[in-house]
Amino acid sequence: ALEVPEFKNALKQFQELVEKTVTQKTKKILGLSIEDEDEIDYDKFYTTTKTIFGPEIKDYNIKTFFRKISSNPHARTEWCEIFGCFIGESHTISSQLKEENMIFLVSEKQQVTHAVVKRQDAIKSIVKVPHLDFTIICSQKGVLTIFNNQRKSFFSYPFYFHQDTAWVNGCDFLPQLKCVVAVTERTIIVWDYKSKGSQNCFIIKPMENALLSVCTVTMPDHLAKDNILMGDDKGYVHLLTLTRDRFALKQCKGKKESQLQVLDSKTFNSVKRKLHDDWAVKVKYFSELNCFGSCSSDSIRSFVFGDIKRLGDNLPVKEFSVPRGVNAFTYCAKAQVIVTGG
Repeated sequence: ALEVPEFKNALKQFQELVEKTVTQKTKKILGLSIEDEDEIDYDKFYTTTKTIFGPEIKDYNIKTFFRKISSNPHARTEWCEIFGCFIGESHTISSQLKEENMIFLVSEKQQVTHAVVKRQDAIKSIVKVPHLDFTIICSQKGVLTIFNNQRKSFFSYPFYFHQDTAWVNGCDFLPQLKCVVAVTERTIIVWDYKSKGSQNCFIIKPMENALLSVCTVTMPDHLAKDNILMGDDKGYVHLLTLTRDRFALKQCKGKKESQLQVLDSKTFNSVKRKLHDDWAVKVKYFSELNCFGSCSSDSIRSFVFGDIKRLGDNLPVKEFSVPRGVNAFTYCAKAQVIVTGG
C-alpha cells in the first residue's frame, strides 16, 4: 500500500495524466491537430494508471473513467472514481434499497431482483421484442436475461462464467434464427434461449477491434439468416451475416448443462467500412428506408446515414457534424428522430 506522501504524489501524477488526456480529447473534438506526438490512447492511459497506483486498482474502474473523459471531456471527475468510489448527493430512493441487487424498479416501487446478477453490475442494454411479448436485458458483466410481460425472469444466461473480464456492450434479437445476439469487446455471443434442458451459446471470435454496439437488420425476405450491424472503437461499422445452418447444436441426451461452442469469425460473411475517426458508439437500422445510422463522438462525422449497401462499397454516405458546444450523443439522437420522421 502507498504511504501518505507517496499517495499524494501519485494523485498529482494522475491529475496531470487526466488533464493531458482531457486536453487532447478536447482538441480532437474541435478538429484541432494534436501537437504532442505522444497521444494518450486507452492502452497508454491504462498502463500509466497502473504504474501510478499499483496493480491492485481494478481494470473496469480504469475503463469506466477513461470512457467518461473520452465521451465528454468537460464532465466533472473526482480522483476517487478511479477506485470505484463516487462523491454525490444522497438520494431518497437509495435509502429505500435493500442489500439485494436490483434489476429495475417498477412504478409501484416494487423491487424486481434476480439472483444471477452480481453486485456492482450495470444494465447495458434493454430491447423490447413486441411480437413475442418479452424484453431482453444484458448486463455489463455478462448476464443475458429475458423477462416476460409480468417482469419475471424466465430465462437467464450467466455468460461471464465462460469468459474473461470483457464487458458486454449491447444486445438485440435475431427474428429469423430466434436467438439473442450480444457483443462484448472481443466477441459476438449468440444465445439459443429456447433449447430444452440446457442453455446453448455460441461465441464468435476473434474480433479485430473492440465492439461497442449491435443491432439487427430486419429483412423479411431472408427466412434462414439474420444480418447484424456493429460499431467498434476504431470507427468501423460492420455488417455480419448469420445463417441458420451455422447454429445447429447437437442435443445430448441426459445432459442439462449449458453448451458453449466457439466459431471462427473469419468463416462468416461480413463487410465493414470506416465511417468515423472515433468510437462508433451506436448503430441503428431503419427498415422502412433500408438505411442505417451510426453515431460517434467524432466531431467531423458525428452521425452517418446511408443505404445499407454503402457498407460494401466506397460510394458516398450522408455525414452530419455536431455544432460546437452541443453534446454529440444528444445531437445524434435528434438526428435519428428527424430521419425516422422522413
